[in-house]
Amino acid sequence: MKTQKRELMIVQKNSIKTFSSKDYNYVFDTSKGFFARWGNKVDDDPELSSFGPEILDIEVSTICTKACTHCYKSNTQYGRNMTFDTFKEIFHKFPMFNGKHFLTQIAFGVGDIDSNPDLWNMMSYVTHFGVIPNITINGSKLTTKDAQKLALTCGAVSVSCYDFETCFNAVKLLTDNGVKQVNIHQLLSKNNLAYCGTLLDSVKNDPRLKYLNSIVFLLLKPKGQRNTLVQVTALNDYKALVDKAFANNIKIGFDSCSASSFLKSIKHRRDYYEIAKMVEPCESTLFSYYINASGIGYPCSFAEGLPQFKGIDILKSQDFIKDVWENDETKAFRQQLICNKDRNGCRTCQIYKLEMS
Repeated sequence: MKTQKRELMIVQKNSIKTFSSKDYNYVFDTSKGFFARWGNKVDDDPELSSFGPEILDIEVSTICTKACTHCYKSNTQYGRNMTFDTFKEIFHKFPMFNGKHFLTQIAFGVGDIDSNPDLWNMMSYVTHFGVIPNITINGSKLTTKDAQKLALTCGAVSVSCYDFETCFNAVKLLTDNGVKQVNIHQLLSKNNLAYCGTLLDSVKNDPRLKYLNSIVFLLLKPKGQRNTLVQVTALNDYKALVDKAFANNIKIGFDSCSASSFLKSIKHRRDYYEIAKMVEPCESTLFSYYINASGIGYPCSFAEGLPQFKGIDILKSQDFIKDVWENDETKAFRQQLICNKDRNGCRTCQIYKLEMS
């Protein structure tokens, strides 16, 4: 064991952070967001990280005044916040090697930008340990001062698109104030296919989106007490949006939940294999992990509240790898995910049926 620990090393030189071991390695450019991992050889693709997650998805507030009908969290203005002290305690549960955090990025989950007064302290704190914060906001209540703070602390900022005016104004405010990578997060359902097509048109036509990085389509999951939207099940509907984006040179992204459907939608393209190399299917418990505002961990946020997942109290853990990463609940999810693949070998969701045909 002592010999193994000496062989593990994190090095950060300027903006380049690297982790080295015999069978798992990564390089992360903290300024540009480029990330790559490999195994014993450059061509090896590790199935999982035994050293803990690369990315943490942490909910620091459930307060949101939007109260959208499709919100899978069913958040309202009467939510809860994680305190700064609790956040720091959870953060330091995660593995470190030669004094540096193994984590590369933290995705902060909030509703309104002003919902948690400790948000700025949290994001600033993790940067001192070489971990880059990212955040998704709803666009409401965003001020110039907020945009300037986000530009100083975040690698990427995503704006959830609930209406074009709020979203586009927020994107412009962010890019005008120096945020280098701004994305639009757009929920995709059968109910709003035409709306999503219009959103793609807006990238070409609306000057507020001149410096937008990309539109990221998020697949609707059948979760949430208020949710009455319908999943997209026809691959051709999804493919039409993907084709439109490619035809107009519009940068798009997608959540890992829709990786399988995305790959099916571009199967006809000559550059399929080049694009496929950059597609990451579901990585929950393999390379990422989720913790809610109460400090309870789950494989992903969509597992929270389901009867088959009890959750793990992170604050009670003494050894993250032993108590959380190798917990029976985590390992059971991980093993099923590894085995749950489509015909193309792409890992697919084991909780919901999301594949299109």
